[in-house]
Amino acid sequence: MFAQDGAKKNRKSPHETINGKNISITYGRPYKKGRDIFGVLEPYGKVYRTGADEATEITLKKNCVFGGKQLKAGTYTLFTIPGKDEFGVILNSVLNQWGAFGYDKVKDKNVLNITVPVKHLDNPVEQLTFTIKDNGIQFEWDKTSIFIPVKF
Repeated sequence: MFAQDGAKKNRKSPHETINGKNISITYGRPYKKGRDIFGVLEPYGKVYRTGADEATEITLKKNCVFGGKQLKAGTYTLFTIPGKDEFGVILNSVLNQWGAFGYDKVKDKNVLNITVPVKHLDNPVEQLTFTIKDNGIQFEWDKTSIFIPVKF
């Protein structure tokens, strides 16, 4: 369930940490490679680590309103539940999780659950990408884009 040093050595995707004024996100950046991603590789309705290898982690440097809900500053594991027209977004307090394989064992540690609409893109995004904006977080991969509003 938890990331191991040996597992980190066997990563198949590049990893990145992006930093904004009050947010940082560390995630694996898999490529589309001609595959259909959401609804096929990542099934609708199933918890997804939202990246590659270790589950994505997000650090919020100040208390905020995350997707319309109050949230304390801290570092959380970010999971999503893909859907055709909306994504569930979950923040969990258990860090260093490998994928979403052990999610059922830690779901009682969820600190936030929200739903955001999907924007369908005309042109596919090859590599999974997070972008920190002044008013939130943008996630894009394949023909799917979601935006999570965040107010500090």
